[in-house]
Amino acid sequence: MDRFQEQTIEKTFDLKLMQKLWIYTKKYFWLLIVASLLLLLSTGADLYRPYLIKNVIDDYLTTDSVGLSESSSGFAVGDTNYTFDNSVEDVRLETSTLITPEGTRDLNASEINGLKDYKNAAVLRYGLILMAVVLAAFFATYFQQIVLNFVGEKVIYAIRSDLFRHLEKMDLRFYENNPVGRLVTRMTNDLDNINQLYTEVIVTFLSDVAIVVGSMVMMLILDWRLALVSFAVLPIMAIATVIFRKEIRKAYRLVRVKLAQINTSLNENFMGMKTIQIFNQESNFVERFDETNTEYREASLKELYVYAVFRPLLNLLYYGALILVLWYGGSRVLGNQIEVGVLVAYTLYLKQLFNPIMELAEKFNILQSAMTSIERIFLLFQEEEGVKNTKSLPVPTLKGDVEFKNVDFSYLPDEPILKNVSFTVKAGQSIAFVGATGSGKSTIINLLTRLYDVDSGHILIDGVDIRDYDKHQLRQKISPVLQDVYLFSGNIRNNIKLLTPDITDDEIMKAAEFVNADQIIKRFPKGLDHEVSEGGATFSQGERQLLSFARAIVHDPDILILDEATSNIDTETELLIQDAISKVVKSRTTFVVAHRLSTIQNADQIIVIHKGEIHERGTHEELLSNEGLYYDLYQLQYQESVA
Repeated sequence: MDRFQEQTIEKTFDLKLMQKLWIYTKKYFWLLIVASLLLLLSTGADLYRPYLIKNVIDDYLTTDSVGLSESSSGFAVGDTNYTFDNSVEDVRLETSTLITPEGTRDLNASEINGLKDYKNAAVLRYGLILMAVVLAAFFATYFQQIVLNFVGEKVIYAIRSDLFRHLEKMDLRFYENNPVGRLVTRMTNDLDNINQLYTEVIVTFLSDVAIVVGSMVMMLILDWRLALVSFAVLPIMAIATVIFRKEIRKAYRLVRVKLAQINTSLNENFMGMKTIQIFNQESNFVERFDETNTEYREASLKELYVYAVFRPLLNLLYYGALILVLWYGGSRVLGNQIEVGVLVAYTLYLKQLFNPIMELAEKFNILQSAMTSIERIFLLFQEEEGVKNTKSLPVPTLKGDVEFKNVDFSYLPDEPILKNVSFTVKAGQSIAFVGATGSGKSTIINLLTRLYDVDSGHILIDGVDIRDYDKHQLRQKISPVLQDVYLFSGNIRNNIKLLTPDITDDEIMKAAEFVNADQIIKRFPKGLDHEVSEGGATFSQGERQLLSFARAIVHDPDILILDEATSNIDTETELLIQDAISKVVKSRTTFVVAHRLSTIQNADQIIVIHKGEIHERGTHEELLSNEGLYYDLYQLQYQESVA
């Protein structure tokens, strides 16, 4: 298992990883301050609501016995105005009887109606205040979420852009060690996981912490004895949470591993569907997939079982705490030790206390996933560019003198592909490489274009080591025509000019006519605007090759590379390609990797590669006269063509 395979980290929360993420987040520091202020506003409003309801109940809705105090406003009883104040004990109202230190007095109908109107107005006033508080919490939460979502999207955009630029710099060795599907997952799923950290965890986590702490403080302020009774279940909840975190982490890791196996199986089956169907192996592959799918199902069910225990347990603890509050608080209400409103407020605060904890399970999973994704993404950032510019010399127009001097190269340690390879090509000459599959022919091409760097030795172009050139400018001077031509989704125009902005349609058509690719373009009503599917699946191998020739010529290279450019195509198309080759190689240094020896007979120099070493070199006639390996290959192909 390589280091980029699906893995999880030991810590649910890793401060070092968050510090790396902070590099992208800190530029939005002031927006985070705004979000924090909005958080304080929304949290304050949420905490004030139960207290406001308590005041309404205690001051206006418990009408059997309420305290009064003299006031310049309020409702009038004779010559005195009163307002409600339960902290006052010497003046009380019992139904319709006013009790004062001077005695009692029954209220008349007008005074009772005035009392009712005053209460109704007060309740309405509190209702409007409550609505204002709710609206304040709503808008504060709304704008807080917008701000944090904005920050999250900006951060993800920056990470995605930087990661894509970083991956574009990686050499082919990196991509050989990392499957494309895994890298796509890093760019999509893992970044989505980080985005969820902002939109679903950070947005609510700070608010939840504030609500929990604030609710506990308010409960202690209202009645510390009742608060201690309410908190009796918290130790049990803490133990349950610790156990849950441990078990859900195990289950989560297993699900991720099995999901990775599912994705790998799907990718292999879809990519190899032609082979599966040709050999009539559908049922066997379905059976194998069912085994993997079953393992994934079992892992998912195990994760589900953990959640299924934790959620109901929290509900049980909540209702246990609620029963304790109602039992103990009710006895204190009956004993006139606390007001009914206090008990009601307690039930509301208790709900606010438990709600965030109940959502812990989902947020824990998101946090776990985000931490893993952050680690994976920044692990990619740590991967160093394999082929680096050293001196970054500008690349002038190349004459095309090329020299390989004692070049050694290996893709894997202790498995050399090229061993002490040396040869020289003069400007404007063509050189061809032949040999068995895996002998190192295409590796020479990869080294010339600096897709890899040599292990030892030197490659010189016009007397300058190519490692001293800026690699991007160097590649602009070298155009390849490969055996496996890749066409991008889009149109023919962009596939030929490869998004180079200063190449005109006239230049594209001239290049296409030069290499006999114009007839392909003219066949379509939209011409250069004809849509190309991914990989050019609707084009034949020969058509893709001709378009590849046009792609190479339109960039006007100083050095041309033809890597198995005529393999696996029909005879008619090969004639067109041979005609194109005869045109494009004129006045250009040309490297040719060939399987068909008939296509390289006119090369100025032919090199036979055998097991990574130069076995023979010379012209076609010279090599035939030597009757060596080249002669044997030629005789073998000649006999096959005659047969």
